[in-house]
Parts: sequence; structure tokens; C-alpha cells
Amino acid sequence: MKKHKWKKYTFEFLSIFIAVISAFWLNNWNDNRASRLSEEKILTEIKNGIELDIKDFSGNKEGYNQSLKANTLFKDLIQGKTVNQDSIQYHYIALFRDFVPIINQSGYESLKASGLKIVQNDSLRFEIITLYDFYYGILDKIEYEIDEMKSYVNYYKPINAVLHPYMDFDDQGNFKGFQQPLTIPEAQQKELLSYLWRLETNKRYKLARYSLIEEKMIQLKSHIEIALDER
Repeated sequence: MKKHKWKKYTFEFLSIFIAVISAFWLNNWNDNRASRLSEEKILTEIKNGIELDIKDFSGNKEGYNQSLKANTLFKDLIQGKTVNQDSIQYHYIALFRDFVPIINQSGYESLKASGLKIVQNDSLRFEIITLYDFYYGILDKIEYEIDEMKSYVNYYKPINAVLHPYMDFDDQGNFKGFQQPLTIPEAQQKELLSYLWRLETNKRYKLARYSLIEEKMIQLKSHIEIALDER
């Protein structure tokens, strides 16, 4: 009887032990699976957001390149050269225009809400954090915060103050173009050229930052795609 009871208790203990371990393992497996699915969803959201950001960056870079073309045109105009005025209104606007990046933050916000360590790959997680918290922060500063980089605020009024006497307008008050050639005194020419030089310098700096960060975006997007393909 004692031997029978011992076998019975041992069997019951093993049955309970196996059941507990199995339940724990199943629960842990479900948690890991849910975590992996959540990670995949967030990484996909970040990848899709980067794709939109790349398109936005491309538009901003094109805008700054058009601004540089306008800068060249107005250098010639200010120095008394005759320039083509077919799109002079557009060029005069483009000369002073800055472009604000519209960063898609939803994927990164989802990641932070879920916990950064949900991304299991340490290097990939660091790359994501670096892009959103460091590189995108560079653009925020040069486009929003640094006063010397603001084209319209700093340069439109002093340049327009010299150029407006040479402007032609139609009966409705719409700007048509400039009276050519401009006969601007040498001292004022140098003043305007100094403004254009600074505008060009700022735009080229911004373009360089955009290109650098765009490389980081494309690189991260590629690494995310590799991580998702390995699932």
C-alpha cells in the first residue's frame, strides 16, 4: 500500500509539475510571439514612414536647388546683365524660400510607447534612435531654430528695398518683371551680392545636411527590410 501511494503521489506531482511548466512555456511562447509581431508591425511602420520622408526630402532638395538657380540669375541681374524674365516671378519667390521637413514620427512614437527594447537587434535599435533623435534634430535646428538660416526673414526686405524701384507691375498690381539693365550703384551692388552670397552658402549647407540624413534614412530602411525578411 505504501509503495502504491508513493507511486501515486509521484505521478500526481510529475503531472502537476509538467502541467505548470507547460503552461509557463506556452505563456512565455505567446508573449514572445506577441512581442515579435509587435516588433514587426512597428518596424514596418517606421519603414513606411521613412519612405514618405524620403519623398518629402526629395521635394525640399529640389526646392533648394531651384533657389540656387534663382540666386545665379539675380547675381547676373544685379550686375547689370540682361536675363530671361519668363519665370522671374517664380525665381524671385524661390530666392527667399525655405523648406520645412515633414517628418513622419508615428512609427517611432509607437516604438517608444511599446518600449525601445522591443527591437531585439541592438545595432538596429541604436540606428533608429540615432536617426530620429539626432539626425532629424539637426534639421529641426537649421530650419526652425537658427535665426541666421532664415532666408525670408533676414534678406527679403534689404534686397527688395534696392530692387523695387526697377520693378514693373501691370494694371492689377501684379509683378511682371524688372526694367533691364539694372543700373545699381557699385556700393549697393556689393551689398546685394553679399546677401546673395550668404543665401547661397546657407542653401548649400542645408542641401548637404539633407543629403547626409537622406543617406542615413536609406541605410536604415534597408536594414529594417533585411530584419523583416529574416523573420
